[in-house]
Amino acid sequence: MALPSKKIVKEIKVDIEKCTGCRACEMACSAFHATPRYSTINPAKSRIRIVADEIRDEYVPLRAADYTPSECTGRHVYLINGKEYSECSFCGASCPSRDYFVEPDSGLPLKCDMCESVPPLAEPMCVQVCGTDALTYVEREEDREQKVQPKRGQIEVGLEYLVQQYGIDAVAESLNELARVKKA
Repeated sequence: MALPSKKIVKEIKVDIEKCTGCRACEMACSAFHATPRYSTINPAKSRIRIVADEIRDEYVPLRAADYTPSECTGRHVYLINGKEYSECSFCGASCPSRDYFVEPDSGLPLKCDMCESVPPLAEPMCVQVCGTDALTYVEREEDREQKVQPKRGQIEVGLEYLVQQYGIDAVAESLNELARVKKA
């Protein structure tokens, strides 16, 4: 089966000059992803976070990106308006060096899913609630790469994390026990 030569790329653009740090995006995201949907608001479970320097009135929305099993080796420092920021400050990865984008109850990494749901949303929740247009949603066409990599699902990412944390034998044993209990 031949793939079309173009693909639709969805992205959320961030204009940090417009962000007021209201954190409505964090609340909307956590409510949308709550189980059941909209039952709770817990910004620690949000897939978007506001990095804030309230004294200087500077706010940077960051979205959760891929999980990484180890800390990065980048130790660059950025000077923005006279203040130093580490490379970590603007990283969206869930990693062992900080607790950003880690589900607090399970310890599993979180990743922005652009609020993919059934039925699909016209725009991700964070964009819908942004009153200053600091977050905008854009769809554009892009040439498709020759090699299409399958998208890893949340289950695979979560299982990989658990295996790295507890070992494959402990995870397999827990899954077998869970299956046995569900059958009973």
